[in-house]
Amino acid sequence: MSDVRQFGAKGDGTTDDTDALRHAVESGDGVLFFPAGRYVISGTVKVPIPSRGPCAISGEEGASTVVMSGQGPAFQLIGTHAGTGDPGSVQPGVWQDERMPTVQNIVLDGKHPGADGLQLVETMQARIEGVMVRRMRHGIHLIKRNRNVIISNCHLYHNTGSGLYLDRVNLHQINVSSSHISYNRLGGIRIERSEVRNLQITGNDIEYNNAKSHGELPSEPTAEIWIDATEPKASVNEITIASNTIQATNSGGGANIRILEKADTSRPPGLVAISGNVIGSQENNVHLSGVYGVTISGNTIYSCARRNLLVEDSRLVTIGSNHFRRHTSSMGTGVRLTGSSDCTISGCTFRDESKEGQASGASLLELEGCRRVAVSGCVFADGVPYGVDAENCSDVRITGCIISGESKARGALRFHGNGKRNGVASNNLLGSIEISPQAGVSLHENIN
Repeated sequence: MSDVRQFGAKGDGTTDDTDALRHAVESGDGVLFFPAGRYVISGTVKVPIPSRGPCAISGEEGASTVVMSGQGPAFQLIGTHAGTGDPGSVQPGVWQDERMPTVQNIVLDGKHPGADGLQLVETMQARIEGVMVRRMRHGIHLIKRNRNVIISNCHLYHNTGSGLYLDRVNLHQINVSSSHISYNRLGGIRIERSEVRNLQITGNDIEYNNAKSHGELPSEPTAEIWIDATEPKASVNEITIASNTIQATNSGGGANIRILEKADTSRPPGLVAISGNVIGSQENNVHLSGVYGVTISGNTIYSCARRNLLVEDSRLVTIGSNHFRRHTSSMGTGVRLTGSSDCTISGCTFRDESKEGQASGASLLELEGCRRVAVSGCVFADGVPYGVDAENCSDVRITGCIISGESKARGALRFHGNGKRNGVASNNLLGSIEISPQAGVSLHENIN
Protein backbone atom coordinates (compact mmCIF):
# COMPACT_ATOMS: atom_id res chain seq x y z
CA MET A 1 0.00 0.00 0.00
CA SER A 2 1.46 3.36 -1.10
CA ASP A 3 1.41 5.71 1.88
CA VAL A 4 1.25 9.12 0.17
CA ARG A 5 3.51 10.61 2.85
CA GLN A 6 6.30 8.39 1.57
CA PHE A 7 6.07 10.34 -1.70
CA GLY A 8 6.29 13.75 -0.05
CA ALA A 9 2.70 14.55 0.93
CA LYS A 10 2.45 16.46 4.21
CA GLY A 11 -1.26 16.35 5.03
CA ASP A 12 -0.87 19.39 7.27
CA GLY A 13 -3.76 21.41 5.79
CA THR A 14 -1.42 24.06 4.37
CA THR A 15 1.16 22.50 2.04
CA ASP A 16 0.12 21.93 -1.58
CA ASP A 17 0.38 18.15 -1.93
CA THR A 18 -0.65 17.96 -5.61
CA ASP A 19 2.79 17.03 -6.97
CA ALA A 20 3.36 14.51 -4.19
CA LEU A 21 0.10 12.72 -4.97
CA ARG A 22 0.85 12.68 -8.68
CA HIS A 23 4.27 11.22 -7.85
CA ALA A 24 2.54 8.53 -5.77
CA VAL A 25 0.31 7.67 -8.73
CA GLU A 26 3.25 7.41 -11.11
CA SER A 27 5.66 5.53 -8.86
CA GLY A 28 3.52 3.72 -6.29
CA ASP A 29 1.87 0.33 -6.32
CA GLY A 30 -1.61 1.49 -7.39
CA VAL A 31 -3.07 1.99 -3.92
CA LEU A 32 -3.01 5.57 -2.63
CA PHE A 33 -3.34 5.41 1.14
CA PHE A 34 -3.97 8.64 3.05
CA PRO A 35 -3.11 8.50 6.76
CA ALA A 36 -5.24 10.77 8.94
CA GLY A 37 -4.66 14.38 7.93
CA ARG A 38 -5.79 17.19 5.67
CA TYR A 39 -4.20 17.10 2.21
CA VAL A 40 -4.52 20.25 0.08
CA ILE A 41 -4.35 19.95 -3.72
CA SER A 42 -4.67 22.63 -6.38
CA GLY A 43 -5.14 20.47 -9.47
CA THR A 44 -6.67 17.18 -10.56
CA VAL A 45 -4.90 13.97 -9.62
CA LYS A 46 -5.46 11.71 -12.64
CA VAL A 47 -5.30 7.97 -12.13
CA PRO A 48 -4.81 6.19 -15.49
CA ILE A 49 -5.98 2.74 -14.44
CA PRO A 50 -4.40 0.60 -17.21
CA SER A 51 -0.89 1.80 -16.48
CA ARG A 52 -1.26 1.30 -12.72
CA GLY A 53 -3.09 -2.02 -12.69
CA PRO A 54 -5.94 -2.44 -10.18
CA CYS A 55 -6.10 0.78 -8.18
CA ALA A 56 -7.62 2.19 -5.02
CA ILE A 57 -7.81 5.46 -3.11
CA SER A 58 -8.22 4.83 0.59
CA GLY A 59 -8.37 6.96 3.70
CA GLU A 60 -8.06 6.09 7.35
CA GLU A 61 -11.66 5.34 8.30
CA GLY A 62 -12.90 8.81 7.35
CA ALA A 63 -10.16 10.68 9.24
CA SER A 64 -8.41 11.61 5.99
CA THR A 65 -9.50 14.68 4.03
CA VAL A 66 -8.44 15.90 0.60
CA VAL A 67 -9.15 19.60 0.04
CA MET A 68 -9.54 20.60 -3.62
CA SER A 69 -8.57 24.26 -3.97
CA GLY A 70 -8.46 24.29 -7.79
CA GLN A 71 -10.86 23.76 -10.67
CA GLY A 72 -11.89 20.33 -11.94
CA PRO A 73 -12.23 16.96 -10.20
CA ALA A 74 -10.03 16.21 -7.21
CA PHE A 75 -9.52 12.67 -8.56
CA GLN A 76 -10.18 11.44 -12.07
CA LEU A 77 -10.23 7.67 -12.56
CA ILE A 78 -9.61 6.87 -16.23
CA GLY A 79 -10.10 3.42 -17.71
CA THR A 80 -10.33 2.07 -21.24
CA HIS A 81 -13.39 -0.19 -21.13
CA ALA A 82 -15.32 0.35 -24.37
CA GLY A 83 -17.61 -2.69 -24.19
CA THR A 84 -20.91 -3.39 -22.51
CA GLY A 85 -21.69 -5.25 -19.30
CA ASP A 86 -21.52 -8.54 -21.20
CA PRO A 87 -18.40 -10.41 -20.02
CA GLY A 88 -17.61 -11.31 -23.61
CA SER A 89 -17.25 -7.64 -24.52
CA VAL A 90 -14.55 -7.00 -21.90
CA GLN A 91 -10.97 -7.17 -23.12
CA PRO A 92 -8.60 -9.45 -21.12
CA GLY A 93 -6.46 -6.49 -20.08
CA VAL A 94 -9.48 -4.79 -18.56
CA TRP A 95 -10.30 -7.84 -16.43
CA GLN A 96 -6.70 -8.11 -15.30
CA ASP A 97 -5.72 -4.50 -14.71
CA GLU A 98 -8.84 -2.32 -14.54
CA ARG A 99 -11.55 -4.17 -12.62
CA MET A 100 -12.95 -2.65 -9.43
CA PRO A 101 -11.21 0.71 -9.06
CA THR A 102 -12.10 1.64 -5.49
CA VAL A 103 -12.43 4.87 -3.52
CA GLN A 104 -13.18 4.40 0.17
CA ASN A 105 -13.09 5.90 3.67
CA ILE A 106 -12.08 9.42 2.66
CA VAL A 107 -13.49 12.95 2.76
CA LEU A 108 -13.30 15.27 -0.27
CA ASP A 109 -13.81 18.94 0.54
CA GLY A 110 -14.02 21.77 -2.01
CA LYS A 111 -12.52 25.26 -1.78
CA HIS A 112 -13.10 26.39 -5.38
CA PRO A 113 -16.43 27.07 -7.14
CA GLY A 114 -15.35 24.89 -10.08
CA ALA A 115 -14.08 21.95 -8.02
CA ASP A 116 -15.64 18.49 -8.34
CA GLY A 117 -15.15 15.45 -6.15
CA LEU A 118 -14.68 12.28 -8.19
CA GLN A 119 -14.91 11.85 -11.94
CA LEU A 120 -15.12 8.42 -13.56
CA VAL A 121 -14.30 7.81 -17.24
CA GLU A 122 -14.60 4.39 -18.96
CA THR A 123 -14.27 2.45 -15.73
CA MET A 124 -15.29 -1.16 -15.14
CA GLN A 125 -16.91 -2.21 -11.83
CA ALA A 126 -15.98 0.96 -9.91
CA ARG A 127 -16.78 0.88 -6.20
CA ILE A 128 -17.21 4.04 -4.10
CA GLU A 129 -17.84 3.32 -0.44
CA GLY A 130 -17.74 5.34 2.77
CA VAL A 131 -16.85 8.57 0.93
CA MET A 132 -17.98 12.05 1.93
CA VAL A 133 -18.00 14.85 -0.67
CA ARG A 134 -19.00 18.36 0.36
CA ARG A 135 -18.68 21.96 -0.85
CA MET A 136 -17.80 20.84 -4.36
CA ARG A 137 -19.68 21.49 -7.58
CA HIS A 138 -20.62 17.88 -8.44
CA GLY A 139 -19.93 15.24 -5.82
CA ILE A 140 -19.52 12.21 -8.11
CA HIS A 141 -19.48 12.86 -11.85
CA LEU A 142 -19.78 10.06 -14.43
CA ILE A 143 -19.02 10.87 -18.07
CA LYS A 144 -18.48 9.14 -21.41
CA ARG A 145 -18.87 5.40 -20.53
CA ASN A 146 -18.86 3.37 -17.32
CA ARG A 147 -20.06 -0.10 -16.34
CA ASN A 148 -21.20 -1.79 -13.11
CA VAL A 149 -20.83 1.12 -10.68
CA ILE A 150 -21.56 0.65 -6.96
CA ILE A 151 -21.98 3.67 -4.67
CA SER A 152 -22.76 2.85 -1.04
CA ASN A 153 -22.57 4.28 2.48
CA CYS A 154 -21.59 7.72 1.18
CA HIS A 155 -22.43 11.30 2.14
CA LEU A 156 -22.85 13.63 -0.86
CA TYR A 157 -23.61 16.82 0.96
CA HIS A 158 -24.06 20.55 0.31
CA ASN A 159 -22.55 20.74 -3.17
CA THR A 160 -23.41 23.55 -5.58
CA GLY A 161 -24.14 21.19 -8.47
CA SER A 162 -25.49 17.65 -8.13
CA GLY A 163 -24.59 15.04 -5.55
CA LEU A 164 -24.36 12.32 -8.20
CA TYR A 165 -24.32 13.54 -11.81
CA LEU A 166 -24.63 11.24 -14.82
CA ASP A 167 -23.71 13.56 -17.67
CA ARG A 168 -23.68 12.39 -21.32
CA VAL A 169 -22.69 8.95 -20.06
CA ASN A 170 -23.32 5.50 -21.49
CA LEU A 171 -23.80 3.45 -18.34
CA HIS A 172 -25.19 0.02 -17.64
CA GLN A 173 -25.66 -1.26 -14.10
CA ILE A 174 -25.39 1.29 -11.29
CA ASN A 175 -26.44 0.70 -7.68
CA VAL A 176 -26.80 3.62 -5.25
CA SER A 177 -27.57 2.48 -1.72
CA SER A 178 -27.45 3.35 1.99
CA SER A 179 -26.25 6.91 1.38
CA HIS A 180 -27.16 10.44 2.41
CA ILE A 181 -27.52 12.73 -0.62
CA SER A 182 -28.64 16.10 0.64
CA TYR A 183 -28.51 19.89 0.20
CA ASN A 184 -27.09 19.76 -3.34
CA ARG A 185 -28.26 22.82 -5.27
CA LEU A 186 -28.98 21.20 -8.67
CA GLY A 187 -30.28 17.86 -7.48
CA GLY A 188 -29.44 14.81 -5.44
CA ILE A 189 -29.14 12.34 -8.32
CA ARG A 190 -29.30 13.97 -11.75
CA ILE A 191 -29.20 12.22 -15.13
CA GLU A 192 -29.10 14.19 -18.39
CA ARG A 193 -28.25 13.48 -22.04
CA SER A 194 -27.33 9.90 -21.14
CA GLU A 195 -28.04 6.30 -22.05
CA VAL A 196 -28.56 4.35 -18.82
CA ARG A 197 -29.80 0.82 -18.11
CA ASN A 198 -30.27 -0.91 -14.76
CA LEU A 199 -30.38 1.94 -12.24
CA GLN A 200 -31.15 0.93 -8.66
CA ILE A 201 -31.63 3.63 -6.00
CA THR A 202 -32.41 1.90 -2.70
CA GLY A 203 -32.32 2.62 1.01
CA ASN A 204 -31.07 6.21 0.83
CA ASP A 205 -31.95 9.49 2.50
CA ILE A 206 -32.23 12.02 -0.36
CA GLU A 207 -33.46 15.44 0.73
CA TYR A 208 -33.39 19.25 0.46
CA ASN A 209 -31.63 19.27 -2.89
CA ASN A 210 -32.32 22.82 -4.06
CA ALA A 211 -30.84 26.30 -3.70
CA LYS A 212 -32.36 27.28 -0.36
CA SER A 213 -29.27 26.33 1.65
CA HIS A 214 -26.81 27.98 -0.77
CA GLY A 215 -27.17 31.64 0.07
CA GLU A 216 -26.92 33.89 -2.96
CA LEU A 217 -26.49 31.17 -5.58
CA PRO A 218 -29.37 31.25 -8.09
CA SER A 219 -32.30 28.87 -7.78
CA GLU A 220 -33.16 26.55 -10.68
CA PRO A 221 -35.84 23.89 -11.12
CA THR A 222 -34.45 20.75 -9.54
CA ALA A 223 -35.34 17.41 -7.96
CA GLU A 224 -34.01 14.95 -5.43
CA ILE A 225 -33.99 12.45 -8.31
CA TRP A 226 -33.99 14.04 -11.79
CA ILE A 227 -34.01 11.82 -14.89
CA ASP A 228 -34.19 13.70 -18.20
CA ALA A 229 -34.18 11.56 -21.34
CA THR A 230 -35.81 14.05 -23.70
CA GLU A 231 -32.83 14.64 -25.98
CA PRO A 232 -32.77 12.57 -29.23
CA LYS A 233 -30.16 9.97 -28.24
CA ALA A 234 -30.92 9.85 -24.53
CA SER A 235 -32.76 6.96 -22.84
CA VAL A 236 -33.02 5.72 -19.27
CA ASN A 237 -34.67 2.32 -18.71
CA GLU A 238 -34.85 -0.37 -16.04
CA ILE A 239 -35.10 1.86 -12.97
CA THR A 240 -35.88 0.89 -9.38
CA ILE A 241 -36.43 3.61 -6.77
CA ALA A 242 -37.26 1.77 -3.56
CA SER A 243 -37.23 2.17 0.24
CA ASN A 244 -35.84 5.70 0.25
CA THR A 245 -36.78 8.80 2.23
CA ILE A 246 -37.07 11.53 -0.43
CA GLN A 247 -37.96 14.91 1.05
CA ALA A 248 -37.39 18.59 0.35
CA THR A 249 -38.38 22.16 0.91
CA ASN A 250 -40.69 23.58 -1.75
CA SER A 251 -38.83 25.31 -4.60
CA GLY A 252 -40.05 26.85 -7.84
CA GLY A 253 -40.39 24.20 -10.54
CA GLY A 254 -39.14 21.56 -8.13
CA ALA A 255 -40.02 17.90 -7.63
CA ASN A 256 -38.91 15.06 -5.39
CA ILE A 257 -38.79 12.63 -8.34
CA ARG A 258 -38.91 13.90 -11.91
CA ILE A 259 -38.76 11.60 -14.95
CA LEU A 260 -38.96 13.26 -18.36
CA GLU A 261 -39.13 11.08 -21.48
CA LYS A 262 -39.87 11.47 -25.19
CA ALA A 263 -43.54 10.58 -25.58
CA ASP A 264 -43.23 9.86 -29.31
CA THR A 265 -40.14 7.65 -29.25
CA SER A 266 -40.10 4.63 -31.58
CA ARG A 267 -38.53 2.57 -28.80
CA PRO A 268 -40.73 3.22 -25.78
CA PRO A 269 -39.07 3.90 -22.46
CA GLY A 270 -40.27 2.18 -19.34
CA LEU A 271 -39.50 -0.60 -16.89
CA VAL A 272 -39.65 1.81 -13.96
CA ALA A 273 -40.71 0.88 -10.42
CA ILE A 274 -41.15 3.45 -7.64
CA SER A 275 -42.09 1.60 -4.47
CA GLY A 276 -41.96 1.73 -0.69
CA ASN A 277 -40.67 5.31 -0.42
CA VAL A 278 -41.62 8.24 1.81
CA ILE A 279 -41.84 11.24 -0.53
CA GLY A 280 -42.82 14.78 0.36
CA SER A 281 -42.71 18.57 0.48
CA GLN A 282 -42.02 19.86 -3.01
CA GLU A 283 -43.98 21.70 -5.69
CA ASN A 284 -44.83 18.34 -7.27
CA ASN A 285 -43.73 15.30 -5.32
CA VAL A 286 -43.57 12.92 -8.31
CA HIS A 287 -43.61 14.39 -11.81
CA LEU A 288 -43.75 12.10 -14.84
CA SER A 289 -43.87 13.40 -18.41
CA GLY A 290 -43.90 11.32 -21.58
CA VAL A 291 -43.26 8.07 -19.71
CA TYR A 292 -44.34 4.56 -20.71
CA GLY A 293 -44.67 1.63 -18.36
CA VAL A 294 -44.17 3.01 -14.83
CA THR A 295 -45.41 1.39 -11.62
CA ILE A 296 -45.87 3.53 -8.49
CA SER A 297 -46.85 1.42 -5.50
CA GLY A 298 -46.73 1.27 -1.72
CA ASN A 299 -45.47 4.82 -1.19
CA THR A 300 -46.44 7.48 1.31
CA ILE A 301 -46.56 10.71 -0.72
CA TYR A 302 -47.37 13.82 1.24
CA SER A 303 -47.49 17.62 1.22
CA CYS A 304 -47.11 19.35 -2.12
CA ALA A 305 -47.47 22.92 -3.28
CA ARG A 306 -49.33 21.71 -6.38
CA ARG A 307 -49.64 17.91 -6.78
CA ASN A 308 -48.50 14.75 -4.98
CA LEU A 309 -48.37 13.09 -8.40
CA LEU A 310 -48.43 14.82 -11.79
CA VAL A 311 -48.55 12.60 -14.88
CA GLU A 312 -48.44 14.26 -18.30
CA ASP A 313 -48.73 12.74 -21.80
CA SER A 314 -47.91 9.25 -20.58
CA ARG A 315 -49.07 5.68 -21.15
CA LEU A 316 -49.30 2.49 -19.12
CA VAL A 317 -48.84 4.03 -15.67
CA THR A 318 -49.90 1.79 -12.78
CA ILE A 319 -50.64 3.61 -9.50
CA GLY A 320 -51.45 1.26 -6.65
CA SER A 321 -51.74 1.16 -2.86
CA ASN A 322 -50.24 4.60 -2.21
CA HIS A 323 -51.20 7.01 0.55
CA PHE A 324 -51.65 10.62 -0.62
CA ARG A 325 -52.15 13.34 2.00
CA ARG A 326 -51.25 16.83 3.13
CA HIS A 327 -48.95 16.88 6.13
CA THR A 328 -49.28 20.56 7.07
CA SER A 329 -52.06 23.06 6.48
CA SER A 330 -49.81 25.26 4.32
CA MET A 331 -49.27 22.48 1.78
CA GLY A 332 -51.63 20.55 -0.47
CA THR A 333 -52.42 17.12 -1.85
CA GLY A 334 -53.84 15.47 -4.94
CA VAL A 335 -53.10 13.57 -8.15
CA ARG A 336 -53.43 14.92 -11.68
CA LEU A 337 -53.28 13.04 -14.99
CA THR A 338 -53.34 15.00 -18.25
CA GLY A 339 -53.22 13.72 -21.81
CA SER A 340 -52.52 10.19 -20.61
CA SER A 341 -53.94 6.79 -21.49
CA ASP A 342 -54.08 3.14 -20.41
CA CYS A 343 -53.53 3.90 -16.72
CA THR A 344 -54.83 2.34 -13.51
CA ILE A 345 -55.31 3.83 -10.05
CA SER A 346 -56.23 1.25 -7.41
CA GLY A 347 -56.24 0.76 -3.65
CA CYS A 348 -55.05 4.29 -2.87
CA THR A 349 -56.15 6.64 -0.10
CA PHE A 350 -56.49 10.38 -0.66
CA ARG A 351 -57.26 12.85 2.09
CA ASP A 352 -57.41 16.63 2.37
CA GLU A 353 -57.32 16.90 6.14
CA SER A 354 -57.86 20.66 6.25
CA LYS A 355 -61.49 20.38 5.01
CA GLU A 356 -60.91 23.85 3.56
CA GLY A 357 -59.43 23.08 0.17
CA GLN A 358 -55.94 24.03 -0.89
CA ALA A 359 -54.15 26.96 -2.46
CA SER A 360 -53.84 25.25 -5.85
CA GLY A 361 -57.60 24.73 -6.00
CA ALA A 362 -57.01 21.07 -6.87
CA SER A 363 -59.46 18.24 -6.38
CA LEU A 364 -58.08 15.01 -4.95
CA LEU A 365 -58.00 13.27 -8.36
CA GLU A 366 -58.05 15.25 -11.59
CA LEU A 367 -58.23 13.68 -15.04
CA GLU A 368 -57.93 15.93 -18.08
CA GLY A 369 -57.93 14.74 -21.68
CA CYS A 370 -57.33 11.12 -20.63
CA ARG A 371 -58.41 7.84 -22.24
CA ARG A 372 -58.78 4.34 -20.89
CA VAL A 373 -58.21 4.98 -17.18
CA ALA A 374 -59.48 2.57 -14.51
CA VAL A 375 -59.97 3.86 -10.95
CA SER A 376 -60.94 1.20 -8.41
CA GLY A 377 -61.01 0.50 -4.69
CA CYS A 378 -59.83 3.97 -3.62
CA VAL A 379 -60.92 6.26 -0.80
CA PHE A 380 -61.20 9.99 -1.52
CA ALA A 381 -61.88 11.80 1.74
CA ASP A 382 -62.80 15.47 2.25
CA GLY A 383 -62.01 16.61 -1.28
CA VAL A 384 -62.52 20.31 -2.03
CA PRO A 385 -63.79 21.27 -4.57
CA TYR A 386 -64.30 17.61 -5.63
CA GLY A 387 -63.09 14.17 -4.74
CA VAL A 388 -62.79 13.19 -8.41
CA ASP A 389 -62.92 15.69 -11.26
CA ALA A 390 -62.72 14.57 -14.92
CA GLU A 391 -62.71 16.80 -18.00
CA ASN A 392 -62.79 15.80 -21.68
CA CYS A 393 -62.13 12.13 -20.88
CA SER A 394 -63.24 8.91 -22.56
CA ASP A 395 -63.32 5.27 -21.50
CA VAL A 396 -62.79 6.14 -17.83
CA ARG A 397 -64.17 3.61 -15.36
CA ILE A 398 -64.61 4.41 -11.64
CA THR A 399 -65.68 1.43 -9.53
CA GLY A 400 -65.77 0.38 -5.89
CA CYS A 401 -64.57 3.69 -4.48
CA ILE A 402 -65.66 5.81 -1.54
CA ILE A 403 -65.75 9.49 -2.51
CA SER A 404 -66.77 12.06 0.10
CA GLY A 405 -66.91 15.84 0.11
CA GLU A 406 -66.92 18.09 3.15
CA SER A 407 -69.35 20.94 3.66
CA LYS A 408 -67.24 23.32 1.56
CA ALA A 409 -66.98 20.85 -1.32
CA ARG A 410 -68.93 21.49 -4.50
CA GLY A 411 -69.48 17.77 -4.87
CA ALA A 412 -68.07 14.28 -4.62
CA LEU A 413 -67.70 13.74 -8.36
CA ARG A 414 -67.73 15.78 -11.54
CA PHE A 415 -67.48 14.90 -15.23
CA HIS A 416 -67.52 17.85 -17.59
CA GLY A 417 -66.51 18.69 -21.13
CA ASN A 418 -66.85 16.15 -23.94
CA GLY A 419 -66.38 12.41 -23.58
CA LYS A 420 -67.79 8.98 -24.30
CA ARG A 421 -68.09 5.53 -22.78
CA ASN A 422 -67.33 6.65 -19.22
CA GLY A 423 -68.72 4.54 -16.37
CA VAL A 424 -69.29 5.17 -12.64
CA ALA A 425 -70.47 2.03 -10.86
CA SER A 426 -70.76 0.50 -7.37
CA ASN A 427 -69.30 3.49 -5.51
CA ASN A 428 -70.27 5.21 -2.25
CA LEU A 429 -70.71 8.87 -3.20
CA LEU A 430 -71.10 11.21 -0.24
CA GLY A 431 -71.98 14.47 -1.91
CA SER A 432 -73.49 15.79 -5.10
CA ILE A 433 -72.68 14.51 -8.59
CA GLU A 434 -72.19 16.90 -11.49
CA ILE A 435 -72.22 15.34 -14.95
CA SER A 436 -72.57 17.30 -18.17
CA PRO A 437 -74.68 15.74 -20.95
CA GLN A 438 -71.71 15.74 -23.34
CA ALA A 439 -69.46 13.81 -20.93
CA GLY A 440 -70.86 10.41 -21.94
CA VAL A 441 -71.17 8.96 -18.42
CA SER A 442 -73.22 5.93 -17.38
CA LEU A 443 -74.13 5.61 -13.68
CA HIS A 444 -74.90 2.17 -12.22
CA GLU A 445 -75.61 0.90 -8.68
CA ASN A 446 -73.92 3.73 -6.79
CA ILE A 447 -74.89 4.59 -3.22
CA ASN A 448 -75.45 8.30 -2.76
